Amino acid sequence: MIAFVSGIVVDQDSDSLVLDNQGIGYQIYCGRPFDVSMGDDIQLYTYHHIREDAMLLFGFLSKLELNLFKQIINVKGVGPKTGLNILSKTTHQQLIQAIDQEDIAFLRTLPGVGPKMASQMILDLRGKFVSTDEPVVNLKNNVVEDVFIAMGDLGFKRSELNSIKTALEEHSDQSLQGLITYGLKLMNARKRGV
Repeated sequence: MIAFVSGIVVDQDSDSLVLDNQGIGYQIYCGRPFDVSMGDDIQLYTYHHIREDAMLLFGFLSKLELNLFKQIINVKGVGPKTGLNILSKTTHQQLIQAIDQEDIAFLRTLPGVGPKMASQMILDLRGKFVSTDEPVVNLKNNVVEDVFIAMGDLGFKRSELNSIKTALEEHSDQSLQGLITYGLKLMNARKRGV
């Protein structure tokens, strides 16, 4: 089992990255491959999926996201590609909240999720996120990663966002929306050279 891969980003596609790890290129499927930049030295936590005709690696920037992915693909009818697409279109908190609050309307907005699958996700996962390998408190600590994802959707590169990571972590007691607003102010100040 491959637990993680570290390396330099040498290629990007719409659904995958290639990491060069000591001369070996690993193709890793991920939800938001353009959150990182070519040449970045990164580490992805991986899920190694083996089937008759292929061996695939699915990668995540945090253990929390990997744990959520593992729980999602345990839902009847959800395969790794669908699980990855689901995580690429929402934040950890939004997904957990939607499942715990039985928000079928929100779940149906996610790619590949119809009414039947949304109901199955709630049935199989409601109240089970406490059982991830990481303590629940890490959900709050991981809010910075969710800010990066949201700001990435607005066009910021991860290499730019890394420069404000420490400042965001110091204010991680704010709401997700408040932290995104704070992150945008920090990036605007940097662009103006303040």
